Amino acid sequence: MSQEHLATYLNDHLAGSVTAIEILDHLAEEAEDIRPFLAQLKKDIEADRQELVNLMAMLDIPQSRIRKVSGWLAEQFVEAKLEVDDKSGGLLRRLERLEALALGIDGKMVLWQTLDAASAEDTRLQRLDYGRLAQRAREQRANVETVRIEAARAALRLAA
Repeated sequence: MSQEHLATYLNDHLAGSVTAIEILDHLAEEAEDIRPFLAQLKKDIEADRQELVNLMAMLDIPQSRIRKVSGWLAEQFVEAKLEVDDKSGGLLRRLERLEALALGIDGKMVLWQTLDAASAEDTRLQRLDYGRLAQRAREQRANVETVRIEAARAALRLAA
């Protein structure tokens, strides 16, 4: 893997973590009932983000401000869309935010699996416990799924 490709790949995932943290902050503002769950998930995602930042530092890969800002801007556009789509109390907005988080966690799991596979060819990547990180992502995904299903039931309930 070229250094340029690796830098792009890692920075794209770093930008995704910025987006995930923004989504969690928005969810926490509106979802008092799941705030403790969201706080723990944010702590875990920030820890995963730090693992990625540390790996990038060890590999001498600079963080791309452009990619981070792009991720933040994309999240702001999504937030605007969610506000327009759901003015009735946020049930659909909650569901869609949770689905975005679920997709992001899936992407993070794939990141760790990809780096694990690539580490067989590039010893510079053999610095993290990718199995542990992928397992943590699977646990996060399962926990989000439980909350997402509850949100789906509430958001998509048909009026009687």
